[in-house]
Amino acid sequence: MCLILFAYKANPGYDLILAANRDEFYHRPASPMHFWEENPDILAGKDIKSGGTWMGINRDKRFAALTNYRDPAVYRNDAASRGEIITDYLGSQKGSNHFAEELKQQAARFNGFNLIWGDIRRIYSFSNKEGRIMPVSPGIHGISNAFLNTPWPKVTLGKELLRDLLKETINNKKSITSADLFSILENREMPPDRILPDTGVGLEAERMLAPIFIESENYGTRSSTVIIAKESGRVDIWERTFSKGSRSVATEKHYQLQ
Repeated sequence: MCLILFAYKANPGYDLILAANRDEFYHRPASPMHFWEENPDILAGKDIKSGGTWMGINRDKRFAALTNYRDPAVYRNDAASRGEIITDYLGSQKGSNHFAEELKQQAARFNGFNLIWGDIRRIYSFSNKEGRIMPVSPGIHGISNAFLNTPWPKVTLGKELLRDLLKETINNKKSITSADLFSILENREMPPDRILPDTGVGLEAERMLAPIFIESENYGTRSSTVIIAKESGRVDIWERTFSKGSRSVATEKHYQLQ
């Protein structure tokens, strides 16, 4: 993923409300979300090239999601695939603390990443650029390609849109819907140059990467994922994949875990 927005224990009746976009080169093959044949407990999309995933959940309602940490100056072509981190967690019976300690010891194998994971009711965060395992506090959070809640324009805007949505649903006594969250993920607002981050990729690339939903010739938002986990124990997961270089929906899937 390249943007994860989530409200954790921030709205009455909900444990987690999450909306995330996966941005990637169009030529890198991937399959939409499905239960994996080799591990039927894992529900996730799959990176065909390396065999891992960017985000997933299993039948025990353990989930994990990952973003890359953007720092081209120290990128290593020989690093292990970050997608295996999520499949390792979802495909095992490791407790969150055990998993975290193992990950911390092996973190140098991977290029920079940010990870959130847990069992919906308890969520943790870790970045191998910081090396600290942290419980996530209740509230509204966002991650792009820097640390959790770094105020990049798309993170700040996304958190504001999510906060406004939660207020609206509370005030009007409405349920939160997948359509509400997909609407946030479709936002194409372009921030001014003066507030763009400088991550070493150049101004033109920073502009291209700045909106919540990215469209360009070779790289863009490939899929959007929404998770709504209620305090009752019901978890609904939706995924949309998109046609190359557009917001035209290619596939849409919905799964429910009770």
